[in-house]
Amino acid sequence: MEIAVTNGITVAVDVIYLAQHSDPKEDRFIFAYFIHIENGSPYTVQLLRRHWYIHDGAHPLREVEGEGVVGEQPLLAPGETYEYRSYCELKSEIGKMRGHYTMIRQEDDVLFEVEIPAFKLIEPSLLN
Repeated sequence: MEIAVTNGITVAVDVIYLAQHSDPKEDRFIFAYFIHIENGSPYTVQLLRRHWYIHDGAHPLREVEGEGVVGEQPLLAPGETYEYRSYCELKSEIGKMRGHYTMIRQEDDVLFEVEIPAFKLIEPSLLN
């Protein structure tokens, strides 16, 4: 599990390879990632946007950005947590992802970025 803390917001990421949805013969490697966000700050915050950098083996860097996560823009009071699951498709058996969320403090409308820690996407047979 990879963890980053920014301005009191903790983001933890865990990842698994989805062999049943992957097809190596077609250069299709599917990974699920699980995100846990915890608001350890004294402010209520809302996640507004996501920005991902996806490194796919020997393929060009991809960037993905948009509103919220999985169709939501969660609001987190101090001490609250939010979890979601998503996936990434690679064309090679190894890669990594990293990024950030744009959040806003509800008390004073201050925007800030929260780091999403880099995590590896590796087809398990490469580790043996």
